[in-house]
Amino acid sequence: MSAYIVGLAGGIGSGKTAASDWFSRRGIDIIDTDVLAREVVRKNSPALTAIKNHFGDWVLLENGELDRTALREYIFQHAEAREQLEHITHPAIRQLMQERLTQANSTYAILVSPLLFEKQQHLLTHRTLLIDVPEHLQLQRASQRDQHHPAQIQKIIDIQMSRTEKLKLADDVIVNDQDLNHLYQKLEKLHQFYLQQAQQYQQQQ
Repeated sequence: MSAYIVGLAGGIGSGKTAASDWFSRRGIDIIDTDVLAREVVRKNSPALTAIKNHFGDWVLLENGELDRTALREYIFQHAEAREQLEHITHPAIRQLMQERLTQANSTYAILVSPLLFEKQQHLLTHRTLLIDVPEHLQLQRASQRDQHHPAQIQKIIDIQMSRTEKLKLADDVIVNDQDLNHLYQKLEKLHQFYLQQAQQYQQQQ
């Protein structure tokens, strides 16, 4: 691993994307597993073919792309389907993730993943940052942003690792319970720290 890697985690509605966008504007390479997840199931990809073969033709739109809404609703109703889908997609995502990490050119790189700790992806990083937020704010922000019923958001929260466990595992934590300026001020301090850590890391290589 050539670059110094910071893992960025946070549950739904935490402000993880706002944080990664801030780092991106500072010239930091961002490897986002949500983006990679969409890449590996693009039209005619091996992963999408495997999904269709396993679940059926109904997972495809008329144009041959993945019907994300239909598949998401199906997974919510069939718990075992999530594991089946992850068995297909996660190896491809992990391979692509490792390729992008080795290609990073900025002083340090950010690996953004909502499942950073759940899927042991933090083991690929040198340091981890958790964007934390009280659960009631998660529900409020995510339901307003995605226009989903709070009960749907709660289901997503419930299947993710608990806040308590994430807080135990994270090296750095920002409690994002105020406005964006507050978040950005916290990120600026960590950015300077990560630059120093990355420079020391490179000197040791």
